[in-house]
Parts: sequence; C-alpha cells; structure tokens
Amino acid sequence: MAQGTAIKHKKKSKSVLKNIRQTETRTLINRANLTRVRSAVRQMRTALGQQDADAAGKLASATYAELDHAVVKGVLQKNTASRYKSRLALALNSLRAEKKA
Repeated sequence: MAQGTAIKHKKKSKSVLKNIRQTETRTLINRANLTRVRSAVRQMRTALGQQDADAAGKLASATYAELDHAVVKGVLQKNTASRYKSRLALALNSLRAEKKA
C-alpha cells in the first residue's frame, strides 16, 4: 500500500461492540482469579522452600480451595488443578516426614 493511503474499515455493529465489552470484563475477572491462584500457590511454595511445615500446612487448605474455585470459574482445567494439588501435597508430606525423622 502506498504511503498515506487511507485504509477502509468496516463499521462495527452494536453486537460487536457489546462482545468487545463482554470480553474486556471477562478478561479482567479471569486475570484476577488466576492472579489469586498463583499468589496462593506461590505463598505455599515459599513456605515449603523455607522448610516451614506448620505455615505450609496452614496454607494448604486455602490453596486447595483457591485451586478448586479456579476450576469452577473455568480459569484452570480440572487436571491442571489436580496436578498442582498433588505436587504441593507430596512436597508437604515429604517435609513433614523429614521433620518427624
């Protein structure tokens, strides 16, 4: 295209504009839900990394609840949340076994 040539744009209908608004709203909600999940997982991993079994144990149920909530809201797939929960539980149980021994 030559320099300065106008590009023709099709006029957006009302339904397209509404879909754009809905997408923006859903994106914000999904991003907030995913951020909440990642923060919870990060806090638990930090507690596990610091070898703090008590703090990790207290965070476990809240973290699992956030993961389940994300599945219900459609932010994460069920298998992904199950994998996160499984790996966190394995780490927590091994840390508790280390402390016990």
